[in-house]
Amino acid sequence: MASANAALVLLFYQVPDYILATLMYTLFGRAVLALVLDPSSENYIWRFFCRLTDPVVAVVGLVTPRAAAPVVLWLFGVVWLFWLRALLLMGLVGLGLSPRAGG
Repeated sequence: MASANAALVLLFYQVPDYILATLMYTLFGRAVLALVLDPSSENYIWRFFCRLTDPVVAVVGLVTPRAAAPVVLWLFGVVWLFWLRALLLMGLVGLGLSPRAGG
């Protein structure tokens, strides 16, 4: 039974949390890179960060005023992803599917 619980924890918590954390830290990295790179830069790391985080920026852009600078969108995205990770943990703790629920 313990291995089944561990598999559920992996499936319902670890995988989504890892995806959200990857997006959050990549979005933060994009904001930091914007300090030293031009937005039209051909740097492969910059292009990767942009390609990976553009869907998050699009969603955050729906609820953020159009007058906000792009870096503000990116930083708001970091905050939103942080809270999504916190809500994921709290929700799964309530359902008994989190790493802490098993004891």
